[in-house]
Amino acid sequence: MKRILLVAAACIAAMSAYAQESTLLLKDINIRDPFILPDASSGTYYMYRSSSIEAGDGSERGGVEVFRSRDLEHWEGPKRVLTVPADNWITGRVWAPEVHRYRGRYYLFATLNSDIVWKKQRKSHPAYTMRGTQIFWSKSPEGPFLPFPSREPATPMDEMALDGTLWVEDGTPYMVYCHEWVQLMDGGMNVVELKRDLSGRAGEPVRLFHASAAEWSTGSPAADGERSYVTDGCFLYRTAGGKLLMIWSSFGEEGYAVGISESETGKVTGPWRHHPKPLFSRDGGHGMLFRDFDGNLNIVMHSPNSPGGAERAVILPLEERGDMLYVKE
Repeated sequence: MKRILLVAAACIAAMSAYAQESTLLLKDINIRDPFILPDASSGTYYMYRSSSIEAGDGSERGGVEVFRSRDLEHWEGPKRVLTVPADNWITGRVWAPEVHRYRGRYYLFATLNSDIVWKKQRKSHPAYTMRGTQIFWSKSPEGPFLPFPSREPATPMDEMALDGTLWVEDGTPYMVYCHEWVQLMDGGMNVVELKRDLSGRAGEPVRLFHASAAEWSTGSPAADGERSYVTDGCFLYRTAGGKLLMIWSSFGEEGYAVGISESETGKVTGPWRHHPKPLFSRDGGHGMLFRDFDGNLNIVMHSPNSPGGAERAVILPLEERGDMLYVKE
């Protein structure tokens, strides 16, 4: 009886946490790098975004919030699900949080940032700062999410890395992530095998491709006359016909865009070839794919790609034709 009462109290507390917060329309929520997790058991969509707080000493402590919805239009929240621990390897801003269900638990992949400068490639180039993807875990999509004991990133310390995403292939978990253009000029896409419990790396990273390999990725002029190429927002998807696709973002002729790459072997290690035209090219990106509860495939991304409060989550229906993805007209 005591256990039943405790569980009931926890449920009531969770409901109250949302009841005290607002119900918002999707168009009214400021968000970059949106990630939507459909939870079929509860009929609930969870959408995660970055959220920092003041640490009390004037510094910024990174964190993550979640909104929840039944219809992808009306959202309750936000509810805080992660505050980066004070004894973490770094505690600064969080970018691109995404949550995956894996072996009965929920895992939050979060890019952590700092102002700690440790290298500078050239005089006209931005300095390297400590940045990497760390994995947190929880028993619930509503958190709280906790660090593994190491409190370290799953990406290498000597890489400026971001936007790690989970991919499980033949029972083996991998993380695909972006190796920052700031360090490489021509941003890289890497993959690394993870330990079975996702507590860290189980191998060394492998380079899959550089951003400039895609015809649609035009790059941007740098101060010293070179061009820089961004890799951002990777997400993998297996088609009905078995092809392995990756969507990712960079800058194209019309601005921030989402392109598609295809593994020639059907394996995450590739090699990868790049479709010549982007899936979406009109100033929106960092997308991910999900199926709604009616079985329809969608992409969610932020647009416009302009920091300062204008960014919104945009959900577009997709269709799969001939093992290729298209935005429905």
